Amino acid sequence: MLRNAVRVPSGRIAAVLLGIIFFLAVFGPLLAPYPANNTVAAQLEGPSGAHLLGTDYVGRDVLSRMLAGSTLSVLGALMVVVIAFVVGAIPGLLSVYLGRVFEWVSLRVVDTMIALPFLVFAVAMTALLGNGVVQSMFAVGILLSPVFFRVARSSALSVAQSQYVEAASLSGASTAWVMRKHFLAKVLPPISIALSTTMATGLVVIASLTFLGIGVQPPTATWGGILAADLQYIAIQPLAPLVPVVVILAAVLGCNLFADAVRDVSGEAGRQLLSARAARKAGQVTLISRALIGLRKGGELG
Repeated sequence: MLRNAVRVPSGRIAAVLLGIIFFLAVFGPLLAPYPANNTVAAQLEGPSGAHLLGTDYVGRDVLSRMLAGSTLSVLGALMVVVIAFVVGAIPGLLSVYLGRVFEWVSLRVVDTMIALPFLVFAVAMTALLGNGVVQSMFAVGILLSPVFFRVARSSALSVAQSQYVEAASLSGASTAWVMRKHFLAKVLPPISIALSTTMATGLVVIASLTFLGIGVQPPTATWGGILAADLQYIAIQPLAPLVPVVVILAAVLGCNLFADAVRDVSGEAGRQLLSARAARKAGQVTLISRALIGLRKGGELG
């Protein structure tokens, strides 16, 4: 599926954007030219050879802080996705097979979670558990888990009603075997799309929470925190907020483009699309080969 996703233009663009973002998340702190929390120059300097993105309100290098903050911003969003997947997708799949009691209880819990105000719940959780990164990620992951629950449940319901699953169940196959053999191929594409879109949502939510100062303690660098600091001095450096905004938008765009690519290549329509692209590519190669042969024959006759 991932191999097919990069065969379409949106998938290739997404692979480049996400590759850059994850590279910065892993190696960003090592690439920072200065310590992220140290004052290295005068306050609010513009871009220069020594400081490519200038300095902030206390004289810290903005590029170093952007690179250092990428780890917490991206890996925090990944943590949100993992929590949401575990809490949402697994119960969503099991709700199809574990009986009406489990199904009814899980649906009511999901309905309750959907009704909760997002930011209010996140703020309440951090106030209850402490203003830390893990607490914030946990709260956001719990609130995003209904997305995975609904996607996994709807996909599992469509597969559960198929004849080959009924035949496997009647032949005595266990639930674990049926889910492993028959469900993964049908359920994995929509869950992959949900993973990508939830990653994009997680990036925005993490940036929003850190923008408000929730989940991090100064002087920890995050994209949202850098944006909040830049907005306070926008009259002095009006272009400074563009840097964190562009980085956040690029990360979100990469996630959404990847979700679109997975959707395009999934199912029967995806196979037809890939077959048509392969046929067009083969036709172009054939035309080029014929043109080269014609040119070669013309040269021999001349």
